[in-house]
Amino acid sequence: MLDLLPDLCDEHADKIKVLDPVFRDFGGESLFWGQAVTVRCYEDNSRVRELVAQPGTGKVLVVDGGGLLRCALMGDMLAEKALENGWEGIIIHGAIRDAGTLGGLAIGIKALAACPIRSEKRGEGVVDVPVTFAGVTIQPGDYVYSDLNGVLVSREPLSHPQL
Repeated sequence: MLDLLPDLCDEHADKIKVLDPVFRDFGGESLFWGQAVTVRCYEDNSRVRELVAQPGTGKVLVVDGGGLLRCALMGDMLAEKALENGWEGIIIHGAIRDAGTLGGLAIGIKALAACPIRSEKRGEGVVDVPVTFAGVTIQPGDYVYSDLNGVLVSREPLSHPQL
């Protein structure tokens, strides 16, 4: 089922928040969902690298890059590592790189844009904190649902015949 979000919005309008439609799909999968693991990092993907190296089954990595587009917070190597470790998807409020390669990977990836410049590696960033972007605050452990229609968030898991 490629169009899950319209049904979820209709069935659970009182339980959800929909992110502003600012994201582009870069991964090979457009439909993904899971519990949010959050990270806030600006132009330094050290924490993203650490997180995708951990098991991610049932989880969506939510990266608040401050909307900065001067460098990418994820490229093909980190996306491949996330795929290997079972992450359901990744949402980046910032940029990715290696856009052509990411489109061939069987993982959902949404970001604002592509930028060929890699990020710094200074070991900065914080994990498991509330992040606010695209008009919504996402808490660690929230449930994130994504398809070609956008992204929505709920404090609790949503029921639907296709989930």
